[in-house]
Amino acid sequence: MLSIIKQLFSANTTFLEESDIMKKFLVVGLGNIGTEYLETRHNIGFKVLDAFVDDKEAAFETQKLGDVATVKIKGRSILCLKPSTYMNLSGKAVKYWMDKEKIPLENILIITDDINLEFGTFRLKTKGSDGGHNGLKSLQQILQTATYNRFRFGVGADFGKGRQVEYVLGQWSNEEAIALKERLQKASNLITSFVLSGVKITMNEFNGK
Repeated sequence: MLSIIKQLFSANTTFLEESDIMKKFLVVGLGNIGTEYLETRHNIGFKVLDAFVDDKEAAFETQKLGDVATVKIKGRSILCLKPSTYMNLSGKAVKYWMDKEKIPLENILIITDDINLEFGTFRLKTKGSDGGHNGLKSLQQILQTATYNRFRFGVGADFGKGRQVEYVLGQWSNEEAIALKERLQKASNLITSFVLSGVKITMNEFNGK
């Protein structure tokens, strides 16, 4: 009888641990640290995550490999990460916090800029190439997979030949800066939807909007 009770307790404990893990999420905004990058197009991942954390009245703390904030929504725990590794080594920070918090790959959302989308356009995908983006290149190399959720925020491509780096590391135009407020609120809503409703429903509701 004692043996059976121990087996049942062990099974229930395992179930609870797995259930808790499935309720944990890692949302990562890609960007570069430093005030010179703060308002650049390439840092939209940081900006979206700042808006989400502010909206949920949480706050970031500097921890290993990045600034981290924890947000609670309806029984879900969302670890928000802004890597301090610079864009080219983003995967190192993501892998560290994935392993530390035991967060499954399907519960990860990466937020990044995309020059192939018009300014303010959203595209949520579950897999794809890095598209030449150094942050995504690092993630794919470290995670050894291209199958992970990524939220691409369109920054447009209003630049001449050979001026892509200057453009993405440039600051928002006045018109873009004004429009960002509404876009950031909608981006914050996308993150909430991803956590509560799942990736497929969120894709249908927000993609191309």
